[in-house]
Amino acid sequence: MKKIYNSPGFLKKIIIFPSVFVGVLLMNSCSNDFLDQPAYNSLDTESVFNNIDTAEMFVLGCYRGLVPTEMYYQLGAGDTVIHSSEDGSTNNSKYNICNYQFDAYTPNTVTGVYSAMYAVIERTNIAVSGLSKMEASTKRDALLAEVKAIRAFCYYNLIRVYGDVPSVFKPLDEMDPNDPSTLYPKRSSRDEIYDRIIGDLQEAVAVMPSFAQSGYSTTERLTKQSVNALLARIALYAAGYSLRWDLNTGSGAMMSRRSDNNRVQQLYQIADNACAAIINGGTNSLVQAQSGKSGFEALWFNFCQRKFSVTNPEIMWQIAEYGANTNSAFGVYANEGSRGGTYGSRKALQFVLPSYYLSFNQGDTRRDVSCTSYSIYFLNNGTASDTWVNAGTTFSCIMAGKFRMGWCVAPQAADARNLNIPILRYADVLLMYAETQNYLNGGPTAAGTAALQQVRTRAGIGSLPIPSGQQAFENAIVQERKWEFAGEFNLRTDLIRMNRLASEIEATKQAMKNLSNKTGPYASTPVYRLYKLEKNAQVYGDPFLALKYIDITSPSEIATITNVPTSSTGFDAYQAALRAIVTAHGQTTTINDKWYPTNMFQAYNSTFNTNAKKTAGFIGGSAGQLQIGNIIYTKPTGSAENGGTYPNWIEGGGDGLFYGFVQNKTELLPFAAASAGHPLVDNPNLTQLPGY
Repeated sequence: MKKIYNSPGFLKKIIIFPSVFVGVLLMNSCSNDFLDQPAYNSLDTESVFNNIDTAEMFVLGCYRGLVPTEMYYQLGAGDTVIHSSEDGSTNNSKYNICNYQFDAYTPNTVTGVYSAMYAVIERTNIAVSGLSKMEASTKRDALLAEVKAIRAFCYYNLIRVYGDVPSVFKPLDEMDPNDPSTLYPKRSSRDEIYDRIIGDLQEAVAVMPSFAQSGYSTTERLTKQSVNALLARIALYAAGYSLRWDLNTGSGAMMSRRSDNNRVQQLYQIADNACAAIINGGTNSLVQAQSGKSGFEALWFNFCQRKFSVTNPEIMWQIAEYGANTNSAFGVYANEGSRGGTYGSRKALQFVLPSYYLSFNQGDTRRDVSCTSYSIYFLNNGTASDTWVNAGTTFSCIMAGKFRMGWCVAPQAADARNLNIPILRYADVLLMYAETQNYLNGGPTAAGTAALQQVRTRAGIGSLPIPSGQQAFENAIVQERKWEFAGEFNLRTDLIRMNRLASEIEATKQAMKNLSNKTGPYASTPVYRLYKLEKNAQVYGDPFLALKYIDITSPSEIATITNVPTSSTGFDAYQAALRAIVTAHGQTTTINDKWYPTNMFQAYNSTFNTNAKKTAGFIGGSAGQLQIGNIIYTKPTGSAENGGTYPNWIEGGGDGLFYGFVQNKTELLPFAAASAGHPLVDNPNLTQLPGY
């Protein structure tokens, strides 16, 4: 048996690459995700790679840990769309990291991505070495290509988070134990790493089976189409902007592309060709409207329901997360919140900035899928006999909606949502193709415009004019990516590679100030909504999408709804007056319906909003509480509603939006120092990011 602890530096190697020597869980190559089977240990490499079937099992184990919790728990926000809504104080790691307040000497940095990615990289290096020694065959070649693609994905994650990172393409036991760089690797040029993994992906595409050829029933394993999509994405990152500095001196940090413009052009062409191969292949498509749902709603409802036969044409690669040992925490952090009942008590840890919610064009079906203006709460005390409702929210507590609890299949626990993690979608391929066509041709082409148009048409805004100039078309793509990919934890680094992060942050900060002041584009944004009280079915698979509401702008109607009775003796008359307003707006309502007004610019638990909900049946504390972090739902959005000053979560007091952002510094994360743990303290050759 081949051993990998053949040098005095073995224990130090474990420090540099933690968690490498865990058992590898196996994934069924068809449809049952990860299975609870006996695990192959990475020490047993000779016996594993004596047989193509056990070699395949080892390769499947390399998928484990590809998306560590920190990728969405810490880095899934701060993209001018999704924001942290942690409980208690704003002085916590998620809220600070969301606002670009990084500190290498406190827990306000990210260490798990580094260790998790190098753990997988070590496993893939073992697999590449073992497979390379096996007799060539169609299956051996495909497995070798597959594991190289997995390794490429790991380096892509590392570089977009940390910039230049150590380059390790051999298993530890094949490296020289006497070479200091074996135990303590330095940062390597990201361009060299990108070029190598792009070369690996180009070779992989040639030998990977297509999805139809693979026989797989889900897209949980990479195939020719998904590797092409991954190739396009990584090529765009390699050609795009990033925070660069002199690796020798640590000076000159600034956002720029790589210096070789010819290579940049080549990379855009590689991405363009990869996207074209998928589009022209004709086997992938956007999920379209079905069963009364828009195409975008049908996509995410069926994804949450694990009906992959519906979503396979669009979701080209997803990470398997079903079962007792692999059930993802992903859905726990990105949901609409629920207080008790079937779904258990689970607070939303993310919210949607209202500037994003209000950015959608009329008729865009993506808004009410990506954003939920409700949380699941009870009317009284939360006992089994209580009534659960979809409680309408204010602008300060709109929540993410693609992975809502009611759409899921029954979980094994309150903190397990049986949600796979989507990585690559056909909509991304279309928008990447629109981007490459625009760049390579100095403006939008017919093919690029058609790709963008597909995405817009599915969203219901196909009539929206498409710009003709290169810069205007790029601007449209940036906005389209926001509307399309909210909550899929790629927008943050997408904005960086397109050199848009600083400008988008400034634009969002100004938009939120304008909204708070009700000026500019928000001068006529309705202050009051009239929500209908609607029960929540408390059944998994509930297709509920959005809470009914009416915007109230008429002065006479505002006078009526703001005259909230403080005694229950006036509730019936008040409800009758509200139903009359509903009827006047052309909606049907019955005497049994309950409605309640909400001031969207006040806090959810403001006196007015709390008393208004009581007239519809909310009792006691349930009228003023919400299942989202209280630093958000207890805060107003409007400056007038906050005593004439911006609420702190928007501006001021060190807590305002993106308070830690420093251009040419915080586009990347620092390595953690001694007080925060691995990896910088363990590796004296791993230079810190400039500015820290």
